[in-house]
Order: sequence, then structure tokens, then C-alpha cells
Amino acid sequence: MLDILDGARERLARASDPVPCAVATIVSAQGSVPRPVGTSMLVGADGALHGSLSGGCVEGAVLEACREALETGGSSLRSFGFSDEDAFAVGLMCGGSLEVLIQPFAAPPPGARSPLGTVDDPSPAAYVTRLPRDSDLPRTVAPEGDDADDPRAVLLAGDGAEEVRGALTMLLPPELLEAGSAQVAAMLREARSGTLRLPAGASTIDLFVESRIRPAHLVVCGANAFGQALVEAARPLGLRITLCDHRPAFTDPTAFPGAEVVRAWPHRFLAAAAERGDLDARSMVCVLTHDPKVDVPVLATALRLDIAYVGAMGSRRSDHDRRTALREAGVDEEALSRLRSPIGLDLGAGSPSEVAVAILAEILAVRAERRTVEPLRDGSGPLHARTAASR
Repeated sequence: MLDILDGARERLARASDPVPCAVATIVSAQGSVPRPVGTSMLVGADGALHGSLSGGCVEGAVLEACREALETGGSSLRSFGFSDEDAFAVGLMCGGSLEVLIQPFAAPPPGARSPLGTVDDPSPAAYVTRLPRDSDLPRTVAPEGDDADDPRAVLLAGDGAEEVRGALTMLLPPELLEAGSAQVAAMLREARSGTLRLPAGASTIDLFVESRIRPAHLVVCGANAFGQALVEAARPLGLRITLCDHRPAFTDPTAFPGAEVVRAWPHRFLAAAAERGDLDARSMVCVLTHDPKVDVPVLATALRLDIAYVGAMGSRRSDHDRRTALREAGVDEEALSRLRSPIGLDLGAGSPSEVAVAILAEILAVRAERRTVEPLRDGSGPLHARTAASR
């Protein structure tokens, strides 16, 4: 939901002609699937279509389910997978299975607040939806009985205990509020999305929690052709990108669209960013400067931080000399073993654009904890990382 939230809000908020929309969200996944839990697709009553759940193999069936929801105003849960009798029509031929929540949204009556918030609201930290109890598919999400008018979803702006508890009072009965709030808050702190199942007598209450976390931070040191190519190639990955160089003549922000350009000595910037909390265990530092007086201080700083990736460009000779200088600067062997230098995978890259691809390929491999990389055709396991399903 969070990946298409702004588009849905904008449609519902149009003053003269609001556009109803339906949102399909993956709430659980098993086996090899193309997209993770929390991925959404938006279908507007005006025919607009944004997002994708599977790269194409279930989109047609999901589109029809969304159109049905727009006509009936009812929500449902649908399952798609290789085991379906109609697998060749709507199944995931990759062998996985998805459970998809279909929700219609219309502009609220005058004076009422939209369940998606307003266009001017800050970005939420999470979207929490109460799922149906009945296990039959398709099934309505609308509640039955005394709680028929209760809201089925809430937006959370933060992960504080009181804030979470206050929001969940609209989704949970009093006897489950304390335990449910604690578990939802833990999921938000750990940036996890998934379904939380709470025992409720002989039944259960299921909450789908979709967390939003700040993007991982990529720091590129070196305002040159390689830095420019890396910034450009990294933009589609949804990272926060900072380009840092101490030379004012080279740091024209217009040359690095999509990046925050900082004019400072990289090691000083990196130390200050760590002190501010702008770096975490997912952060990456790529040093592309080819200048020992820049490389050694910034690498010595980066290798002492708890971050995911530290790489440096240079020949094998310059790498040898740089490692010697880092040892003299007090960097120990354990820290040096984390240095990816020469930077990137051996893809035969030559041009700045090709080198950028090789660097990002290595970053993806490191993030996936792949010690070796081989062609997919030579492997035998699932093509996509298995998504943990909490249902």
C-alpha cells in the first residue's frame, strides 16, 4: 500500500472530480515470487493502472478483482499460485503463491477523513489493516456483527508505544490491545512487514502490518565521470544518494541529479553523518577519487563504522599501496578485510557506465550475503529470495 499511497490520495482528493480506486496488496507469499510482501498495484476508476504484483503473470486476474471491488464496494482476499487449478490462466508459473488483499477506496463524505489520510499528511511509518477471520477465498474484509462500522485500517506516523496503542484501538478489542500494540511496535522498529496473528478466544484476529523505513544511504566520494555514472545508475534503486567532494569546481549539483551534493572533505562528512545518525547498517560508501590524500582518511573512517559496504576504486598496485597506508593509519586487519577494493564485480567493465553496473552488482551481492556469484542458469535454488510469511 505505501508504495502507491500518494497516487491514491491524490485521486481521492481531487476537488472537482475525485476518482475512486482499488488497491491490491500482497499480504503473504510462499515460495519463489517476483515481488515482496507489501507490494501494491493501484487501479483507478478512470482506467489508470500503477504498480505491479508479479511482473505480469497474475496482473490480469488482479485487475479484474479490482474492477469488481470498484463496482461492489467490497474488499476481498484472493490467492494465486502454481497449485491453483487454473494455474496456467492466473497462477504464478515460477512456483510460488501469493495472497492478495483487494480494497476499494472512494472519496469520503464532506467533513469525513479519508482512511488514506490527505495529500498534505506526512509520510506514514506504517499502514495496518485488519484482515478477515474466515479462511474461505474469496472472502469479504468487511466485518460482521456488532463491529460492522469499525475502520479496517489505520495509518501510523511513528513507532512510539503510545502512538501505536492509540491507533490500534480502532482495530483491536481492549483485551488484545496491549499485546497487539507491543508486537506491532516491534515490527515497526525492525522495519518488518507481514501478518500478525493474535489469538481471540476460539478464533484469531489478523493484522497486516506494512512498515515504511527510510531508504538505505549510498555515499559516493568523487565528483568525476565514475561518480556521475554511479549516481545515475543507482537512482532507480530507491536509495538515498549523497555525492561528496571537497572541490567546489567539480560539485555542481546539476551534474548529479537525484543526489544530495556535499562540498566537504569526505572523511569529515562521513564522521559527521555517522554522528547525526545518517548512516546505519545498510549504508554503503564508494570511494572513487583516485587520490591518496582523500582515499586514506575517508576509508579509515568508513571501515570503523558499522555499515554494509565499503569499496574503493583503483588498480591492484594502488590498492596494495592504499592498504599499506591504511595499516599505518591504524586500521586493523579485520577492518581491512571488509574493504572491497578494487571495487566492483569482474564483469569486464571499462566505461564509467559499465563500472557503475559492476559496482552496484557487487553491492547487491553483498546485501544478499552472496560470497560467490554465478549465472542463474548454473544454479538450482529459487530465483527470488524466499519471503517469510507470518500467516
